[in-house]
Amino acid sequence: MNLFSRSHFFASKVSTAHAPGRRAVPDNFTLALLGTVLLASLLPCEGGTARVLDLVTDAAIALLFFLHGAKLPRQAIVQGMTHWRLHLTVLASTFVLFPLLGLALRPLGDAVLTPELSLGLLFVCLLPSTVQSSIAFTSIAGGNVPAAVVSASTSNLLGIVLTPLLAGLLLESHGSGVSWHGVLDIVLLLLLPFALGHFARRWIGTFVDRHKPLLGFTDQATILLVVYTAFSAAVVEGLWHDTPPSSLLAILAACALLLAVVMPTVTWAARRLGFSREDEITIVFCGSKKSMASGIPMAKILFAGQAGGLGALVLPLMVFHQLQLMVCAVVARRYAARGVHSMVGDDREAD
Repeated sequence: MNLFSRSHFFASKVSTAHAPGRRAVPDNFTLALLGTVLLASLLPCEGGTARVLDLVTDAAIALLFFLHGAKLPRQAIVQGMTHWRLHLTVLASTFVLFPLLGLALRPLGDAVLTPELSLGLLFVCLLPSTVQSSIAFTSIAGGNVPAAVVSASTSNLLGIVLTPLLAGLLLESHGSGVSWHGVLDIVLLLLLPFALGHFARRWIGTFVDRHKPLLGFTDQATILLVVYTAFSAAVVEGLWHDTPPSSLLAILAACALLLAVVMPTVTWAARRLGFSREDEITIVFCGSKKSMASGIPMAKILFAGQAGGLGALVLPLMVFHQLQLMVCAVVARRYAARGVHSMVGDDREAD
């Protein structure tokens, strides 16, 4: 199964999961994520156990990015040069529009959220786009799937470099605890394994392509491991005692506001720049998402030793991740319905 056919398969799974009759049913990974947070809240790891799990987590993160490097075909990088206007539009939304909105929301976040939650909300805005869900929703909506594959992959590849740089510049300038040593750790723990994996693709690429579930398992297991260790440390330091329900509602409102601004803005920009309907769909779904698979490992490295623990920092990302899936499911179905209506109209005109 090649990358494009796999994306259509994944799209069918997402479409089924978000079917009208099943909108309230969370997927298995969401349940696992909530279960991990609950486990860390009730049975947090401490002391020597926490130190061992930190080492295991670092190894899992390095393996994850090694496999991502091995998965990325060289032709995807080459193809990225052929539709450069679309990809630049997506990258501008991901690494320019989102950070500007994050900075605009920072005073409000500082006023109603704890410093860690406010920092986490800004960090969400610095992350690259997702890969699988961007491709899946583009496919459901009837967009340009090959362009989505290249654009989302390019965003993740550049995000390994751009996200730490933006974090170092913007967060440090706002008095937050991101050190350039953390940026160096990103290079060693994420970029180097990614580059080695891509270099090794000629030897292990066939194996990786044949064992896609292995990468999916590594993705999810690594996220759950990081979430458990992060929330364990945060719970030990009093996360739930210091985070009132009003803060959780404020995070949800802020994430909803981000999507409410970004999605119409990128839609308007795509139409203003003269993109086709298919390309517009790709821009909307690739340019409006943030990757939890990349974000949580990056947060663990960039914010190591952060006062207040990592759990509060990644909480906004977890909220945004779930919200973007629900919103994009609705938007994708509407695009698909309009596409079917348009095709029916064209058929009638032809008759």
